[in-house]
Amino acid sequence: MTMLSSVAERLYWMARYLERAEDTARLVAAYNHLIMDIPRGSELGWDVLIRILDAEAAFYENHRVGNEQNVLRYLLAEKDNVSSIPFSVRWARENVRTTRDVLPEEIWEQINELYLYTSDMAEKSVGRRNRQAFLEQIVNRCQLINGMLASTLPRDHVYRFLKLGHLLERSDMTTRLMDVGAGEILARDGTHGAIDPLIWASLLQALSAFGAYRRMIGPLVEAEGVVEFVFREASLPRSVAFCLAGVREELKPLSNHQAALRVLDRGRRKLSRLDATNMSRDELHRYIDEFQSLLSELHQAITSTWFHPDTP
Repeated sequence: MTMLSSVAERLYWMARYLERAEDTARLVAAYNHLIMDIPRGSELGWDVLIRILDAEAAFYENHRVGNEQNVLRYLLAEKDNVSSIPFSVRWARENVRTTRDVLPEEIWEQINELYLYTSDMAEKSVGRRNRQAFLEQIVNRCQLINGMLASTLPRDHVYRFLKLGHLLERSDMTTRLMDVGAGEILARDGTHGAIDPLIWASLLQALSAFGAYRRMIGPLVEAEGVVEFVFREASLPRSVAFCLAGVREELKPLSNHQAALRVLDRGRRKLSRLDATNMSRDELHRYIDEFQSLLSELHQAITSTWFHPDTP
């Protein structure tokens, strides 16, 4: 099967933006639950969400304080902010609009409904009354679209570039969440020992992995176990190991995949060397930072090979 590079790029970015919208909604929902469960003063602060999304510079251009109202407005309602749910939904829709001929007709209908719902409800969802219902709708609608794609698309290049975008974005969000979230908890240095397991559980809930962790690891939520589970558990759909294995599976049938596979295999070897039990907070941060650089390098390899092959 042949495909225009512009079509492949739009499919890749459609999947990335859709995954970004869902992951951001999961993150905000998990933290919103956490804030209600722990005593005042024990929380990490609403600005932790901005740090996880690496959006501090852009956020503080227009907001002086990282409080609940400002952070939630930034993530849920600001349409031109690249870290917001409305921005991701809009650009997922735009990429579907320009590739409608290679996707099932129902996908356009569903993503258009997601866009209309987000446009109508985002501003109303900054306050607490409508927030949780809005976030649940975003997650459910994104999952519906992904489920339709998984159950209707032939396993051809259309599907492969969607999966590449989907899995790479998920890996990126997982590493960001663990880097900032784990770093913040470990920096507390035991000062809130009774509360920290709730925060670790919240990180797992943001990845929809809390139930899986309790079944596979046990009821005791501890730092090293969470980090190892989220990075290396090959059977967990939101783990880094699972995502990288999926990326490899989709790269192999594509022509000229050598450069991307080399970067990917470096990432998988690095993943195999993770030893969270014997890492300090700074060592873990440095490890995750290097891993995020590898993910960025993988994105660049995909872009230069299939989307802009003539760009030096």
